[in-house]
Amino acid sequence: MTNLSKREFVALDISGKSYLSWVLDAEIHLDAMGLADTIKDENQASNQDRAKAMIFLRHHLDESLKMEYLTVKDPLMLWNNLKDRYDHLKMFVLPQARFGWIYLRQQYREMKFKKYSDLISHLLVAEQHNELLMKNHESRPTGTAPFPEVNEANFRHSRRGRGRGPSRGHGRGRGRNFNHDSRLAPNNTLHHDV
Repeated sequence: MTNLSKREFVALDISGKSYLSWVLDAEIHLDAMGLADTIKDENQASNQDRAKAMIFLRHHLDESLKMEYLTVKDPLMLWNNLKDRYDHLKMFVLPQARFGWIYLRQQYREMKFKKYSDLISHLLVAEQHNELLMKNHESRPTGTAPFPEVNEANFRHSRRGRGRGPSRGHGRGRGRNFNHDSRLAPNNTLHHDV
């Protein structure tokens, strides 16, 4: 039995997004360990082999999934439960993967890469560029006005005394005819523009 302190492949998380690769990895490893029969219908595997397979499978499950299947002791039952839960993802993941592969092959041909490493380098740079664009977008989405409270303050400041209130249209000499002092209000108090 292999050392279970480390995982041979990524554990299956509760979202199931890595289910297809997890199934393939689990099948390959169980086969290499001589335990592939434990996840086949009507198998004649020994209790010891079933226990080994169950330990291996549980080790490659996320903690939340382990808790959900805590009472399951048969590797075939666990395998089938996971299949029932996540197998429908093939309808969504496989078409996306095929489209991605076709796009990758076209990009490989169009750019005329001579080495696989050149393609990977190009894709890594593009991925970093996309991540930077997403971070910039998340910090301030396109089309949003920066700092609306500052804009409103600037708007009030720039609009002060222009075409508002009773002195509309009088310009600099507004209030000339009012108590002969432009700074006096009707009750003879000093008027402050705010």
